[in-house]
Amino acid sequence: MGLSIVIPAYNEARRLGRTLPRVLEYAAALGDSAEVIVVDDGSTDGTAEVAAGLARGRPRVSVLRGAVNRGKGASVRRGVLAAREDEIVFTDADLSAPIEEVAKLRAGLAEAYDIAIGSRRLDASDVRVRQPWLRGLAGRGFSRLVSLCFLPGIHDSQCGFKAFRRPAAAALFARQRLDGYAFDVEVLWLARRLGYRVVEVPIVWRDDPETHLRLVRDSLGMLLELARLWIGGWRGSYR
Repeated sequence: MGLSIVIPAYNEARRLGRTLPRVLEYAAALGDSAEVIVVDDGSTDGTAEVAAGLARGRPRVSVLRGAVNRGKGASVRRGVLAAREDEIVFTDADLSAPIEEVAKLRAGLAEAYDIAIGSRRLDASDVRVRQPWLRGLAGRGFSRLVSLCFLPGIHDSQCGFKAFRRPAAAALFARQRLDGYAFDVEVLWLARRLGYRVVEVPIVWRDDPETHLRLVRDSLGMLLELARLWIGGWRGSYR
């Protein structure tokens, strides 16, 4: 099975200079069966240039540039739909989940699951650096709301570390519409409606305090996106 690694990036020039070489080294160890796709979401700090410089001379690495900032959901969608390999994983540019943890997600796919999602909230999860208490509280509250209204049984829908078999990825991201941070909920909700098998996988996680998430503004935006998802489902817009 080949592997596509998708990295959405917005104003990540400094962090990508540190983390992208680790991803490229991991992909190189897999040989010609691996590709890396960096999706620049209209950055203003030279993110695309840094990524292109590190990709130079590597035919299995591509940089997709966006003219304007549209959101993480839009970037992941673009990268996943451009992926060419049999298994597709997306990961955050900060590598809060070490890239080597991809092997755990792929092991989940090998057990006949269509989607494997990294989880920070299982008993076996290894969270070595936790979020600040207020952001952690907001995250747990959001996860409980999602579990109650959309995804019963899923403990951590928002972890930015997920893997898909290609047929599932193609079907889901062709239907996925939310451009913001709540896109994970939409994708997993669609997966259940379409009958795909999802497994949560405990992973190693180290929170990066230099997050782009703005607690109040982005939390409100995610709640609005959940409302859009609920209304869309009620109206039958996802059929």
